[in-house]
Amino acid sequence: MAASELYTKYARVWIPDPEEVWKSAELLKDYKPGDKVLQLRLEDGKDLEYSLDPKTKELPPLRNPDILVGENDLTALSYLHEPAVLHNLKVRFIDSKLIYTYCGIVLVAINPYEQLPIYGEDIINAYSGQNMGDMDPHIFAVAEEAYKQMARDERNQSIIVSGESGAGKTVSAKYAMRYFATVSGSASEANVEEKVLASNPIMESIGNAKTTRNDNSSRFGKYIEIGFDKRYRIIGANMRTYLLEKSRVVFQAEEERNYHIFYQLCASAALPEFKTLRLGNANYFHYTKQGGSPVIDGVDDAKEMVNTRQACTLLGISDSYQMGIFRILAGILHLGNVEFASRDSDSCTVPPKHEPLTIFCDLMGVEYEEMSHWLCHRKLATATETYIKPISKLHAINARDALAKHIYANLFNWIVDHVNKALHATVKQHSFIGVLDIYGFETFEINSFEQFCINYANEKLQQQFNMHVFKLEQEEYMKEQIPWTLIDFYDNQPCINLIEAKMGVLDLLDEECKMPKGSDDSWAQKLYNTHLNKCALFEKPRMSNKAFIIKHFADKVEYQCEGFLEKNKDTVYEEQIRVLKSSKFKLLPELFQDEEKVLSPTSATPSGRVPLSRMPVKPAKARPGQASKEHKKTVGHQFRNSLHLLMETLNATTPHYVRCIKPNDFKFPFTFDEKRAVQQLRACGVLETIRISAAGFPSRWTYQEFFSRYRVLMKQRDVLGDRKQTCKNVLEKLIQDKDKYQFGKTKIFFRAGQVAYLEKIRADKLRAACIRIQKTIRGWLMRKKYMRMRKAAITIQRHVRGYQARCYAKFLRRTRAAITIQKFQRMYVVRKRYQCMRDATIALQALLRGYMVRNKYQMMLREHKSVVIQKHVRGWLARRRYRRTLRAVVYLQCCYRRMMAKRELKKLKIEARSVERYKKLHIGLENKIMQLQRKIDEQNKEYKSLLEKMNNLEITYSTETEKLRNDVERLRMSEEEAKNATNRVLSLQEEIAKLRKELHQTQSEKKSIEEWADKYKHETEQLVSELKEQNSLLKTEKEDLNRRIHDQAREITESMEKKLVEEMKQLELDLNDERLRYQNLLNEFSRLEERYDDLKDEMNLMVSIPKPGHKRTDSTHSSNESEYTFSSEITEAEDLPLRMEEPSEKKAALDMSLFLKLQKRVSELEQEKQSLQDELDRKEEQALRAKAKEEERPPIRGAELEYESLKRQELESENKKLKNELNELQKALTETRAPEVTAPGAPAYRVLLDQLTSVSEELEVRKEEVLILRSQLVSQKEAIQPKHTMTDATILLEDVQKMKDKGEIAQAYIGLKETNRLLESQLQSQKKSHENELESLRGEIQSLKEENNRQQQLLAQNLQLPPEARIEASLQHEITRLTNENLDLMEQLEKQDKTVRKLKKQLKVFAKKIGELEVGQMENISPGQIIDEPIRPVNIPRKEKDFQGMLEYKKEDEQKLVKNLILELKPRGVAVNLIPGLPAYILFMCVRHADYLNDDQKVRSLLTSTINGIKKVLKKRGDDFETVSFWLSNTCRFFSGMLEHETIQGVSGVKPTGLRKRTSSIADEGTYTLDSIIRQLNSFHSVMCQHGMDPELIKQVVKQMFYIIGAVTLNNLLLRKDMCSWSKGMQIRYNVSQLEEWLRDKNLMNSGAKETLEPLIQAAQLLQVKKKTDEDAEAICSMCNALTTAQIVKVLNLYTPVNEFEERVLVSFIRTIQVRLRDRKDSPQLLMDAKHIFPVTFPFNPSSLALETIQIPASLGLGFISRV
Repeated sequence: MAASELYTKYARVWIPDPEEVWKSAELLKDYKPGDKVLQLRLEDGKDLEYSLDPKTKELPPLRNPDILVGENDLTALSYLHEPAVLHNLKVRFIDSKLIYTYCGIVLVAINPYEQLPIYGEDIINAYSGQNMGDMDPHIFAVAEEAYKQMARDERNQSIIVSGESGAGKTVSAKYAMRYFATVSGSASEANVEEKVLASNPIMESIGNAKTTRNDNSSRFGKYIEIGFDKRYRIIGANMRTYLLEKSRVVFQAEEERNYHIFYQLCASAALPEFKTLRLGNANYFHYTKQGGSPVIDGVDDAKEMVNTRQACTLLGISDSYQMGIFRILAGILHLGNVEFASRDSDSCTVPPKHEPLTIFCDLMGVEYEEMSHWLCHRKLATATETYIKPISKLHAINARDALAKHIYANLFNWIVDHVNKALHATVKQHSFIGVLDIYGFETFEINSFEQFCINYANEKLQQQFNMHVFKLEQEEYMKEQIPWTLIDFYDNQPCINLIEAKMGVLDLLDEECKMPKGSDDSWAQKLYNTHLNKCALFEKPRMSNKAFIIKHFADKVEYQCEGFLEKNKDTVYEEQIRVLKSSKFKLLPELFQDEEKVLSPTSATPSGRVPLSRMPVKPAKARPGQASKEHKKTVGHQFRNSLHLLMETLNATTPHYVRCIKPNDFKFPFTFDEKRAVQQLRACGVLETIRISAAGFPSRWTYQEFFSRYRVLMKQRDVLGDRKQTCKNVLEKLIQDKDKYQFGKTKIFFRAGQVAYLEKIRADKLRAACIRIQKTIRGWLMRKKYMRMRKAAITIQRHVRGYQARCYAKFLRRTRAAITIQKFQRMYVVRKRYQCMRDATIALQALLRGYMVRNKYQMMLREHKSVVIQKHVRGWLARRRYRRTLRAVVYLQCCYRRMMAKRELKKLKIEARSVERYKKLHIGLENKIMQLQRKIDEQNKEYKSLLEKMNNLEITYSTETEKLRNDVERLRMSEEEAKNATNRVLSLQEEIAKLRKELHQTQSEKKSIEEWADKYKHETEQLVSELKEQNSLLKTEKEDLNRRIHDQAREITESMEKKLVEEMKQLELDLNDERLRYQNLLNEFSRLEERYDDLKDEMNLMVSIPKPGHKRTDSTHSSNESEYTFSSEITEAEDLPLRMEEPSEKKAALDMSLFLKLQKRVSELEQEKQSLQDELDRKEEQALRAKAKEEERPPIRGAELEYESLKRQELESENKKLKNELNELQKALTETRAPEVTAPGAPAYRVLLDQLTSVSEELEVRKEEVLILRSQLVSQKEAIQPKHTMTDATILLEDVQKMKDKGEIAQAYIGLKETNRLLESQLQSQKKSHENELESLRGEIQSLKEENNRQQQLLAQNLQLPPEARIEASLQHEITRLTNENLDLMEQLEKQDKTVRKLKKQLKVFAKKIGELEVGQMENISPGQIIDEPIRPVNIPRKEKDFQGMLEYKKEDEQKLVKNLILELKPRGVAVNLIPGLPAYILFMCVRHADYLNDDQKVRSLLTSTINGIKKVLKKRGDDFETVSFWLSNTCRFFSGMLEHETIQGVSGVKPTGLRKRTSSIADEGTYTLDSIIRQLNSFHSVMCQHGMDPELIKQVVKQMFYIIGAVTLNNLLLRKDMCSWSKGMQIRYNVSQLEEWLRDKNLMNSGAKETLEPLIQAAQLLQVKKKTDEDAEAICSMCNALTTAQIVKVLNLYTPVNEFEERVLVSFIRTIQVRLRDRKDSPQLLMDAKHIFPVTFPFNPSSLALETIQIPASLGLGFISRV
């Protein structure tokens, strides 16, 4: 779409205006190409004709739709231009009271000139961890982004804060540092973050001053590097300063002040420690009264002085150094009051005993005469001599001011150095975040050297900013794979070259400063000659020859040349400095120490910074030709070097930009001056960012956002499953020009104006839809009226038909329910059968596959070991073959050499015979022969020593074979040496032969020598042969030994393995058989006992046979019996793993004896069973006979009673017999046990002993039952005895009368038969149950066999492993086995506990019913009827052991109790398998017993250990909600138990732990949806219910969680402008309704949780209600009683319309709300305290569980405690 097509009627545009900069107007008619005039109407209703430029024909910029006005990011505007940016900032600042706005990567901060509640710690916590775009713009968001990128990208960061004086740079930098200090914390206990923040008051006092634009203006630039360690905690900081404004020390303009520290000193002059400074009012000193405004409204300088001193103390500046600083500052003030008197035009003098100078000299510790002399004189040094020249009064005043400035600058640098030392990191710095607080672009009526340097720095920063923005745009396009086209942006490199390049402004200035007679005028002429008409950025003013103009990126600036040279040189007389250096005041010379050090231009000081404000001074005595170049550096040169260093630092970091804007020059709060704002926007680069963004694709929407927004423009057929393709198809239809948009990977990029065009189409579509809706609604209203009349006519029909339909539906529902029940029942049966088959199949598959894999593994292992053995054997054979060959070769060599030596010896003998005839001729050679003889003797000695060495080698050879080989080699070398010696002898003999004059004596000696040589050779050969033989013997012995050891080890291993396999198999068989027999015997024993009880009941029933009627027997006895049987089964189940782990070979002897005795006992019990069955048959026959003879004679009750008494005696004897046999069995167990099996601590011994003990207890119970039966028989006899004393006639008469009704007798007989059938059915069911148990035991035996096989295989594998791996494998296997057993036991315990609880409940219900029935029957029976009533079976109560509900433990087991019950207890296992609160009950029972013993120390110790243990668990696993819930529930139950029972001493002072941690410890990864929150709430609620937490505590926990949800949501709402809309309010209300529904489902509506959501509910309602009239304001005030005034106003300010049909909240309406809420007394805090914790109240809820009934599971490992 062409841009001109958007200029239609009613389109809004911006036109320039001299007052408001830009005005809004509306087109009255469409624009057509070629029109020269636009018909416009202003907002005030005035019509206007706007003429277009005839050359460019540029149309005025279009205005953005209202939907985009107030955006958080300026780059999100559809039309990106200056008026749109200005208007958006104004709307946010004036209407919404929002001072922060994003402009791409830049944060625009407008100074509100008012304290806003948006910098508290709650705001910091709200922004911490959030993404930059998720929250409203804020300085904290920029700081968080820098902190996050530093941690994520491992790259240093920089935050560049710039702006005019008074724009809020210092405050923004301060808040950024506060954010870092709060979020990160310090890595040590030195509180580094506090020191970083404490440096601000110090630097503000010495570097800030009041100006006409700002009351706290920073007069220097600073770059603070905040260092972080590897965990990203603050470890230190470092500060660099830039261009301190020293001229302010000696001069202030009107309505301005000097630096704050001077006024703080004057305000604190009355303090005792400041008396010596002789200070006074600020108006007394020349340096503080020139501005005429010594006081700042609302600032207490004395109080600020206290803050400054506290900050100095915190940073380690001692009180003595602080007083030294104050002395120097006071001296500067007194120096400013020094006056000069002129003697003539070229000289002056200081008045004698001038008080200000005297005070100055006293404070500085210098001589008055020297200082007064050098203030009025200066020294001139030439090549040959030195002159002292007086100076004029004006020069003296300038010299005094220069000295004051120099002292202050050095003091400033000294303080900065000490601050850096205090902030220096003690550990290695991992990364840093730099905060640059630097002056913005400045232009005044008179601009001098300071403005030139400031603007030069801003040129460099703007260049870096442009390049960074350009780079980010490029990266965004490349990331989204958008075709990149080069964007033209302003490059200010030419301007920078004009300033800093060779022959630039600074270069010419430095050159002029070096000239002896250089002046500002001559420098200006050089500038004109060099750059005028040659550089487009340099101009000359028309009316001045002492100024020049530079075109900066922001504006043209005219600089006055006057003062440039003086300020650049910054001269101070060396003699004055020398006088100060000679001061007795030790601090003063320290200020000038660094001046003597020569530094390179780019090197840093030891503190790591370049002191830009530190100015060099010439030394007092400079040697000719040796002046340091450092002293010749100018201010401009230093500033350029430090700026280069700063740019290098910034380029090495990731920058973040904060541009501070000053809204007006009058410091009015929330007042916006468009002219000043535009000027600053142009100067700070915001508009340049906008221009770069507008040149490309400024508007960027994700596909989902575009689809959600413009879904109304799509038809149903256009909507595809792929959102990306859907958006592409729609855009191609809506925008024909494809150059106006681009499709990226995740976003759609639009050219400027396209979003506005789409909004226009959307608005038209919605407007048409609204018309259609109105039409439809009106028709609906009429139809509704008709339908209401029609509805009234058919109401009766509807009700009747509805009733019939409901009846039919009820029938259908019941039918469907029945079918559903059948379906699920059948499905359950089939599924259970399928699961069994599937489990069996899987088990078989697992075993078969495991067996095949193990066989394969064993085969591979054997093959591998065979290969290894073959490798070693073949190597050994090859080595043996090589050694044999080597010995043969050596032997052949020896033989051959011996043969050659014999031949040579033969020749020598022949020659020796011819020597005799020469003896006479060679008598003079005797001496030579003697010498040769001595040589031969020495060689003989050497031979002897070699022989001894060979003997030693022979000895050592027997111990170390390898070492002997080396010795043999050395012997071979010795043999070669002997051969060499022999050769030398032969050479001597040849010499003798040549001389032929030897004596005859030499012949015999020579023969002896030859004989000795032969003997030596022979001995050597013999020795070598012996050594070889010994070596071969040793080798053979070694090989034999190794072979024997290997064979023996293999045989032992094989035998052990075979033996172990056989033993394991035998043990497995024995164990399985014995367990099977043992289980069968136990089952048969219990079955027989139950049969015995049933038969006894049948005997009791037989007593009532003669009586008419049939009475039901009591079930108390059977219930008790079943309960006991079940408890014994539980005991067996608990002990089963112990029996499974016992090695069966240890039970061999014991099992055999036990088996024989039990087999005997079983046979006896079978006989007893048969006898009882026979007895039952006899009883039945007697009953039949009694029925047949019933009419002839009456029953003889006495005989029957005697028979029953005899039967009871027989049963009693039988019980005694059983008891005796069991005692014998126990005795045999203890006497015939094997030592290794029946040791007192052995598991088998414990199991059997426990079983026998239980049987003996059962016999005791039987004995008590017999006694009760005997007593009952006695009472029955006594009751019947009076009747036997009556006459026979009376008895017969009564019997005849009772026997008249034959039907009653038949009925009794039939009842007896039914009873017998019932007993028979019970026996059949018991038989089936026993068969099932037998089947399960067989399955268990099979599983044990498989486990045994697996153990055997693992054992075989472990034997093949090395010892370390074997231990590790065994440990791993044992851990796995124990884990599986624990899981199985937990499942068994869970089932058994559930069954026990169920049976106990049934028992209580039955007992209660029986008691009620007995009471009712006793009330209805008369005393006469009692005599005639048949004797009922006796209730035999089961006598349990009496427990008092206490547990006893030993003092030394206290730590074990706490460890097992608290520290190592898993809440999940307790919640699933045990009763709720079991640990609390156990602990309380232990405490109760200790209190019962009056052991106060034991009570106190246990309580202390318990509380410390719970604290330790919560500290370790406090993030686990299940753990916190578990111990909260148990703690509450513990204290309820103590309150319920008797008072325990020492408990009153113990505080409940409560919820010390946060209720929710979920890591905030991503955003929670409503479903996830409800799922989490359900999880929390189920966990608390499983742990048996008190309902009141559950309500408190839910209330706390709902409060956190509401507070966090409301805080996000208050900090996010995009959340404040009507649709979001609807969504929030829906979500709240879902939470309320959850509360209703859980019966928690009365917990107070809903009330905690009231602020959120009211905020959502506030977003939805009407906000126009005064009635609306009144309704809002009455409705929002849970919100504070600040929150209501904030929501109204943030309210943003999403559609055209919504309207913004007027400022007047917000003012009305504020007026109405003026009297409300509420907190000024904006955000809710999300960390607020409600007090926890522990309710008293007595337990319904009796302590004496609590059973302690074995899984808790508390076997060391006993019940009392």
